[in-house]
Amino acid sequence: MPFLLVSMTLLHLITLAMLFIATTEKSWWVWGTTESSDLWYNCHLHNITGSWQCATTPENDWLQAVQVLMVLSSILSFVSFLVFMWQLFTIPRGALFYFTGLCQVLAGLTDFAAAVIYTLRNREILEGSRSLEGNFGYCFILAWTCVPLLLCSGVLYSHLRKKE
Repeated sequence: MPFLLVSMTLLHLITLAMLFIATTEKSWWVWGTTESSDLWYNCHLHNITGSWQCATTPENDWLQAVQVLMVLSSILSFVSFLVFMWQLFTIPRGALFYFTGLCQVLAGLTDFAAAVIYTLRNREILEGSRSLEGNFGYCFILAWTCVPLLLCSGVLYSHLRKKE
């Protein structure tokens, strides 16, 4: 049982870190190695100084939906972790972690919705940036990777019983 609890806690912390990175880092769409776009900024590498120069992304309803869903997913996962720690010490033996599982599943679904919107509407989201001859970045891949991890951990939490 302690191994299972440690494994669930590590999985939860890993997915929480992946969500945080996917939400805040600057690599949802990349054009080579010199330009990238994320949920908040469009950045390019300045040739003379060698530093990244970033400007805020143009306002777009689809982008705002992705931003809200990714932030909500991160918050739900964090709340789920706090609730799990609280339940671990307060619920009686034999009880299930239903609320923790529900929060994780909701975090997975909001992450899924954000990734689907970005996948299907990236032309509208990146419209003011420049041409779409780029690729999805690693943060986009992290967001998609979090979806099954969050959903699986949510299901595992709902079947996990507290023992001695």
